[in-house]
Amino acid sequence: MKFGCYSLVALAVSTVFSANATEVTTNNKNKADAYERIIVTGSRIQESIDEVPASVSIIDRQTISQDLLTSAELQTMLALHVPGMGAPRGTNSNSGQTLRGRSALIMIDGVPQSTPLRNGKLGIRSLDPSVIERIEVIKGATSIYGNGAAGGIINYITKKANGDKAFSGRVAISSNFSTVKLEDSIGRRLDLAIDGTIDKLDYVFSIVSDENGVIRDADGDALGLTYGLSNFKSDNLFTKFNYYFDDTHSLQFSYNYFEGQQNSDYIAVEGNVNSGIKSHAIKNTENLAIAGDPQGPRGNHNVKLQYRDMELFANTDFTADAYWQKIENVFFYHTKFKDPNLDNVVGGQSMITSEKTGLRLNFNSTFDFENLETTLIYGVDVLNDVTAQPLVDGRMWTPEMDMDNVAGYLQVKLVFANNWVVKAGVRQEAIKIGVDDYTTLMLCYDGKPCSDTKDVIGGNLDYDATTYNIGLRYSNNERFSPFISYSEGFDIANIGSILRSAKTSKISNLDTEASIVKNSEIGFSSIYQNVRFEMAAFYSTNNFGGNMIADESLVYRLEREPQKVWGYEAAVDVTFTDELDGGISYSWVEGKNTKSDTYLDGNSINPPKFTAYVNYQATENLHLAANLLAVLSRDRFTAVDGKYSGKKAPVSSYSVVNASASYNVNSALKLSAGIENLFNRDYYPHVAQSHAFTGWNIKGKGRTMNLGLTYSF
Repeated sequence: MKFGCYSLVALAVSTVFSANATEVTTNNKNKADAYERIIVTGSRIQESIDEVPASVSIIDRQTISQDLLTSAELQTMLALHVPGMGAPRGTNSNSGQTLRGRSALIMIDGVPQSTPLRNGKLGIRSLDPSVIERIEVIKGATSIYGNGAAGGIINYITKKANGDKAFSGRVAISSNFSTVKLEDSIGRRLDLAIDGTIDKLDYVFSIVSDENGVIRDADGDALGLTYGLSNFKSDNLFTKFNYYFDDTHSLQFSYNYFEGQQNSDYIAVEGNVNSGIKSHAIKNTENLAIAGDPQGPRGNHNVKLQYRDMELFANTDFTADAYWQKIENVFFYHTKFKDPNLDNVVGGQSMITSEKTGLRLNFNSTFDFENLETTLIYGVDVLNDVTAQPLVDGRMWTPEMDMDNVAGYLQVKLVFANNWVVKAGVRQEAIKIGVDDYTTLMLCYDGKPCSDTKDVIGGNLDYDATTYNIGLRYSNNERFSPFISYSEGFDIANIGSILRSAKTSKISNLDTEASIVKNSEIGFSSIYQNVRFEMAAFYSTNNFGGNMIADESLVYRLEREPQKVWGYEAAVDVTFTDELDGGISYSWVEGKNTKSDTYLDGNSINPPKFTAYVNYQATENLHLAANLLAVLSRDRFTAVDGKYSGKKAPVSSYSVVNASASYNVNSALKLSAGIENLFNRDYYPHVAQSHAFTGWNIKGKGRTMNLGLTYSF
């Protein structure tokens, strides 16, 4: 880690950092309060951001509500407001959208939504944004939550009761449609939420139903159907109850159900980057049969029971979380699946199934000495995760993996004389994965030789690892608050993909080695009058790689080569007046396989990203807002015989502007309007450009209007 070089970078970019989300994200910085400067994700306790020696981004409720006037896509919200988060691909999948070049662990109130044993890249869209109070993003490898957090953590903190009323709530209705071609494009959204406090009990209940029409590009053509959002219908049911026995004891129950599927009668017209033909869809005027089931999550369940004792014993706060989560995510239909035992049946549709049961016991003990505040965070995580990737018809592609994970951890936080914060920690991981005997599937692509089937003897895979972290921050001068940190994460890199592509007769002969991801970072924040600056530079390595590449049969395997990823993020917020504020941010990341000195492909490394936003309170009741997302070019690979392959095609720059307006008719009624792609830019998202697969070069959404009405009571 070359801290000297990064210090020069920090000085060079110190005039451009912090907009929309790092540390505090609000549409009016004057409204930032103490709550907005408190996070829980980084250390599992409430702590001030000013005492965190790491890059942290928060998207608060006000920002989420503002974005919902335009779109309900969480992928877009994260890209707009989190420096280091890649731009969205405009589909139901977050494949190719990484956090600092690596996968992030997605959580809802600390319950993992990602499926790292078989990462399907669908975790970001696991609930509706209307039930989120705030989003906390911790960047860089971290061991505090275990496997799957190589790039960091994205934690959706769900809503709580608003106040002391016994009954309050809102009803919101909206409709979106293409302004380029209205036909079949009209969608609708209904959002009902109530909450209240009755004596020692508070509650939240929310139900959201959201259905798109046909999504159209800037030419008015229907977007392609691979991971598509056309005719995508999602339903979200969320409830949370808190019962306070007294001032120090409480019990919380929460449940979230989310499903979302694309059920379109349009027919795919598939192209690719090399053909120059965009992937789009046409109306099924002849009522042709469409193969496969609807794509998307069939029904994701999250149940959590939390008990808290703020005085378990002297100066110790104790929290116990028991949780259960079950998902079933269906992918698109593909003709590549062939079964020689079933009269050479061709075609199929896979889905990732996962069921997690976990228990987390967390202790937080505090001690005050002269000029020294000491906090100890320690506990145990227990998790059982059963993940598989069968086909919808019952054939098994990725065998069932039954993982038992037990981990203990200790984090120490020292605050010296209210000026210096030192944090250090260790986590001990013990993992056992059981796999029964299985047979690999035959895969056949046009113009390629079919892969062979293989009978594989199962067994157990055992992992044992210790990871560490340490950081230092100076927090007593808001004009210059620097930090430096080092952290490690344990990563079992998509082991399901290794198993399903086995070419040996025993899993014990497979290369299933896990990686230790090491992340070093340096940065600072600075507030001067009405301006806030922040920046961070980082360097990350992993010792066994984990990038997925295809062989001659287009069967994917892990590229086992050490990797390095490096980059920086910068942004600035300015409060011009009480009515006007704005900001900009810039993110740059690059990565290489270190042994071969070759660049990592577009599945890991996102192109440079620039964002800008402005908010204007035009009158007491009228609020206007606009934001810009610009993706810059990345061209690291050479075409072979004039064609690109895999995920190694170049990316050309593009930009999209969104705008919204809201008007408060009275204290209860609000009207709103939002426009995505205000100038109707015709573009391919970066994933559509960098991935040379058939059916993936889907254009971005054309100009789309969203009109809404909200009644609060």
